[in-house]
Amino acid sequence: MSVDVRLDQGRLSRFLRLRGGIVERNLARRTSRVADVAKALAPGSMGGYIDWHIEEGADGLQGVVTCDHPAALYVLEGTRPHIIRPRRARVLRFEVDGRVVYSAIARHPGTRANNFLGRALRLSR
Repeated sequence: MSVDVRLDQGRLSRFLRLRGGIVERNLARRTSRVADVAKALAPGSMGGYIDWHIEEGADGLQGVVTCDHPAALYVLEGTRPHIIRPRRARVLRFEVDGRVVYSAIARHPGTRANNFLGRALRLSR
């Protein structure tokens, strides 16, 4: 008795990459893990703005992790030293060592870049 098995690679590839298939479930699991690690590494309340989804890309399915926080770009890339001026008032109000301080301008020292999304991708392998 002889058995002849033929695999159509294109059909097999399409079967694996179907929505809800094995590849998508594995990709969703891994993308969710990256998003969870990014939420843990994100500074302050930024973790609440992190979300993930699976989308169809040019090369097939892609897992996407996004952060919709308004300051996400400044945290990821850092900022240079800059001067802060008031927008609607005449002076800025700060609390320093328990005392209220008023100033016409403030010199911000800048912030170091914190690429927590890249670190989350590396840590969740």
